[in-house]
Amino acid sequence: MKIIHKRIYITLIFILLLISGLGARLVQLQLVSTESFTDKNINLIEGSVKQRTQEMLVDDGRGKFEDKNGQSLTSITHNRLVLFPFLEKMKWPVQQVSEIVGMQPRELTNRLANAKTPVVITKELSHAQVEKINALKVPGVFGIPLKDERPVPLAEHLIGLEAQSKQIIEEKYSDKLKNGAIKSTTPVGISGMQRAFDEFLLPEQESKLLYHVDRLGGPMFGIDVKYTGTANPYYPVSVRTTLDLSAQELVENTLNHYKLKDGGAVLIDIKNNKVIAMASRPSINKKDPFKKQNGSDSVENRLLTPQTPGSIFKTVTAAAALEQNKIQPSFTYNCDKSIYGNNVEEDHQKGQLRFEESFAQSCNATFAQLAKEMIISNPNILEQYADKLGLIQPVGWTGDVFHFEHFKQFLGEKSGRVWTNDREKKVPNAVAQTAIGQLDVKVTPLAVANMMATIARGGEKKQVKAVDALDYKNNTSLYTFKEHELKGDTINKATAASMQQLLKGVVQSEKGTGRRFQTLPYEVAGKSGTAEINVKDDIVNKWFAGYFPADDPKYAMVVVDLNTKSAISPTNSVFYDIVKGMYDLNTR
Repeated sequence: MKIIHKRIYITLIFILLLISGLGARLVQLQLVSTESFTDKNINLIEGSVKQRTQEMLVDDGRGKFEDKNGQSLTSITHNRLVLFPFLEKMKWPVQQVSEIVGMQPRELTNRLANAKTPVVITKELSHAQVEKINALKVPGVFGIPLKDERPVPLAEHLIGLEAQSKQIIEEKYSDKLKNGAIKSTTPVGISGMQRAFDEFLLPEQESKLLYHVDRLGGPMFGIDVKYTGTANPYYPVSVRTTLDLSAQELVENTLNHYKLKDGGAVLIDIKNNKVIAMASRPSINKKDPFKKQNGSDSVENRLLTPQTPGSIFKTVTAAAALEQNKIQPSFTYNCDKSIYGNNVEEDHQKGQLRFEESFAQSCNATFAQLAKEMIISNPNILEQYADKLGLIQPVGWTGDVFHFEHFKQFLGEKSGRVWTNDREKKVPNAVAQTAIGQLDVKVTPLAVANMMATIARGGEKKQVKAVDALDYKNNTSLYTFKEHELKGDTINKATAASMQQLLKGVVQSEKGTGRRFQTLPYEVAGKSGTAEINVKDDIVNKWFAGYFPADDPKYAMVVVDLNTKSAISPTNSVFYDIVKGMYDLNTR
């Protein structure tokens, strides 16, 4: 009997200990560790609320990119009908709603069947329809503007990407992470202007429609849907770019139409040196943006990366020769010869040409000879004039913005170069190759466009802008990016005027390499370029750079097709169609 009593006592003690342990655990869960459960610091309150909440994200709260007229570059806003799941268990005026949106009642009720999250009806609504729906004041029925990503991204390399990056959050925003301003899952900029302007774009708070549900999915606290969002009149900030949405779409569509695979196009407003449109190819591989394509990351902006320019560089050699008074009006050059003095193939022979004709027809021998003559007295002549034309230094806007020193709008822009070895300046064949943009010469397409804009302005050098201002939510300005001059010497006005005539001659001349553009409604001035990349396989970079209208310059543009075959390159067709398209945009 004593043994039985002893076992009962032991069992009771065990049960009491178990109940005490469960009670202690309950106290820990509900009173002690509610916001930092386990070593992973799990917020139990937040988790329980989330478990009982159905929500719909209206806006992630991150700052936006707009074109110069305030139109979104990254999204398209559509008015949509939103229905919450609890409507399925309620009596609601489905007939009245269906009449407003122009759908059958059954279509709406079918969409609600077994729905666990808010249902978005994809049919676009007018502002009048939205007002009528919301005037009904039916709980769970809303007409709201929702943002969708653009089906075809615009300026994706320039604007860049955002993504979750715990590493960047911990490295750059540890303070914000600790005080709860952002989470480790908050998207941040990882490329382009998303990265450059990231600290201005970080979200203050998401905007959501939400309601609380019981375990059966019914509303817990009535059927009112709540809206949560920042009431701050200043945030999120918008980045007002210099891009023109219509021009950007024109450039993107033209590149897509001609299936330009590697390269791109950039269009600049000459007066203020602002980028109007910029599109790089290949398109970004969203699944793996840093995967190599043609030797470079798909996220890399080809227009900010140095490329071999070929005959585009003759613009520099010509400017140097003009300003150094090396041109004799009646003197002719033997354009049946190569840069090495050999006879060229018969179908490439051009005969005896004067300087202006040599530039229009892109005679290699002329510029090789001029460079050899000039470099004897000044070994640095070519890089000096490349710099005067704003071609080899970074040309994108840079300056101090609040506490950011040397802030760059074009993150990742690289410098160009003329030489990699000064000893080559004493080698005639190396000088000849450099004079026509081969050997070690590399320049960015953006810098080439800047060079054309500099010539069109009469030699005035400016930094290139892609962003005009940072605007608060209430449309007041947080910061305005003023025009900056590009440092360094410039060509004189007489040289610029002579260069303008040379560039016109490329198009106007009967045998000019740009004569195809004579039929455009805007008169074009410019220079072609074919840079040899792989002679054996006939791989080249194909360029056309110029400005228009020639007599009243408004736009500078560069189109480049990289690592292609000259015979199949669409460079000139792309340039032609964009110029024509800009004329149509400006005259419609």
